Amino acid sequence: MTARTSRRGLLAFGSAVTAMGVAGCGADRTPGPSAAPVPGGAGAAGEAGGPVAADGTAQAGIDRPVLPQTHLTSLVLDLDVPPGPLLAALGTTIRTLTTEATDGLDPGDLTVTVGVGPSLVRRAGADLPGATDLPSYRREEMGERERGGDLWLQVCASDPLVVALAVATLEEQLRGSARLRWAQRGWRGAYAATPGDHQATRNVQGFQDGIVAPRSADELAEGVWLAGPVPVAGGTIAVLRRFRIDVAGWRRLGVEGQEAAVGRRRDSSLALSGGADIDLGAKTPDGQYLVPADAHVRRAHARDAGVPLMLRRSYSIDDPDPGLLFVSFQSTLRAFTATMQRLEESDRMLDFATTTATGTFLVLPGHAEDRPLGAGLFGTAG
Repeated sequence: MTARTSRRGLLAFGSAVTAMGVAGCGADRTPGPSAAPVPGGAGAAGEAGGPVAADGTAQAGIDRPVLPQTHLTSLVLDLDVPPGPLLAALGTTIRTLTTEATDGLDPGDLTVTVGVGPSLVRRAGADLPGATDLPSYRREEMGERERGGDLWLQVCASDPLVVALAVATLEEQLRGSARLRWAQRGWRGAYAATPGDHQATRNVQGFQDGIVAPRSADELAEGVWLAGPVPVAGGTIAVLRRFRIDVAGWRRLGVEGQEAAVGRRRDSSLALSGGADIDLGAKTPDGQYLVPADAHVRRAHARDAGVPLMLRRSYSIDDPDPGLLFVSFQSTLRAFTATMQRLEESDRMLDFATTTATGTFLVLPGHAEDRPLGAGLFGTAG
């Protein structure tokens, strides 16, 4: 049974999700010098497969580990109980899951990231970051269960069995307190060098994804982390979108057509303008833009959208349809909506994508034993 078939009031992702695969979390970037400590705190450098501390100013699974794990399960749920006690208990479970063996299996680089939907945020304050719902867009085909939600859990690890066991543990804890809206597994392929000496994986469309991303502490502070107010400081705004990709139609474009739609060479990932960095003003001798006007890298360019860089990544999926699970983290929802408006106006690559699930969530600040998850917004009392 897949999460798509679950329509009952029970939390039915025990069998549905535990049996599902998973796909990675963390930023598409290699370690580099930073001017200041990142909010993630301990474990930010995180060797591949090594432990990633759950404690920190920010939750793990956003910029930690430095390179995303290769497996993920994403869960979107509705709550039937007050959020404060449930979130505090989830935080305790997460710290246990990431430090102790589950059924004899070492947690490795497991991370669990928790976000809450706009309706819950509005309970704490209508003007808080994360209180705004995501608007609808063209090329969306989904029911109400696939739009919005109260609670988002992102469970990531390099070992898919670790993810499955962590999900099973979370399912036991949430049973009777939450109802599944939808769940999605995903994965990331092998990492390879990109222009600029970073690392990225290829997606179902055959291109490396996540080449341009905030990497320095200053870029993360500007574009990803919430500086305030105090109850959300260290958090971020996540946007989650599941796309069905017309793979057959995409392949019919051929390599040259695909490169024009993306704005990069498929084999080398170099920009069509030449070199590692995109030159949006570069033209041919007859005055044509080297990066076409409707190329994805042009339409999604943060500078032209007038927003900071989002920390974004995607995971390949094959159930219920071939496609991508897109996740972005940003300090303001406008960073996404302004970019999406440009994509809606003209983006050749988006012509092959249909959104089948979507939502935005306030990713809560980091937690520790003396700082329960969500306590700043919802308290911990029953």
